[in-house]
Amino acid sequence: MIPRFLGALVRAFLVIVMIVTPSLLLPGTTAETMPVVTLVALFAAALTFFEYASTYPGLVEFRDAPPFNRLRFGSLFLTVVLLSVLASADASSSGFSSTVAAVGTTVGNAIDFPYSPVRLVVLMLPPEAEASHSHLVRDSAGLAYLISLFTLAIFVIFQRVRRWPTRTRGFNVWVNLPTFDPTAGGDVVERLERDARFNIALGFLLPFLMPAVIKSAASLFGTVSLDSPLTLIWTVAAWAFLPASLFMRGIAMGRIALLITEKRKSASRDEGNAGLVPA
Repeated sequence: MIPRFLGALVRAFLVIVMIVTPSLLLPGTTAETMPVVTLVALFAAALTFFEYASTYPGLVEFRDAPPFNRLRFGSLFLTVVLLSVLASADASSSGFSSTVAAVGTTVGNAIDFPYSPVRLVVLMLPPEAEASHSHLVRDSAGLAYLISLFTLAIFVIFQRVRRWPTRTRGFNVWVNLPTFDPTAGGDVVERLERDARFNIALGFLLPFLMPAVIKSAASLFGTVSLDSPLTLIWTVAAWAFLPASLFMRGIAMGRIALLITEKRKSASRDEGNAGLVPA
């Protein structure tokens, strides 16, 4: 009980650090912004704490199947920190800020080609947007997209090399997939494979769909300028993180479906061998 409580407390603290980091790194954060950021951080921390401190599953998937959620959190944390540094690079003269800005510019230029996700993010901006702001949005999108791709690659490698999620412990479907009901009807493997394909397809299309939908809704809600550094950071971070998270979820569910299929084949072979034993 105590290790679970302490682990939940550490996770809640890290969530607070991640949410308040942009406000601390960005120069000129107003006093009106901090109460809102603090309230959001406390709410997210409380949700994280009660989810991981509870014995029974709630909403967080793959809670007991590390490093799935650790990779996702690390990816989002790194994205938020680097985008904060990139947004404040003009006001900072440190070598680290200059390095991040140089990497962002290089990646942004490399990925910014016609019909690419990064180009679509830049096209969300109004035509009268300044060139410097467009370059910042482009570099931020390129950097965030690169981090999401690296996260996917690390997860796939970890799954192949370390045989995730069954190398160190058994996999409990009820605990790790609390929103998935095995008794809802139909074969469990078929449903898992269908959900896996859906999540992978949505994860692939979402970086293209989100800018298009926002651009189409500009006539109703106004154009998206992303002038506020905080708005820019969290919008770009969500744009890159959500598709990668869906991609990881689809890969993980496909892996679980494969494990269940192998388990069934093993059980069938054991039954067949038992039937061959003479009485």
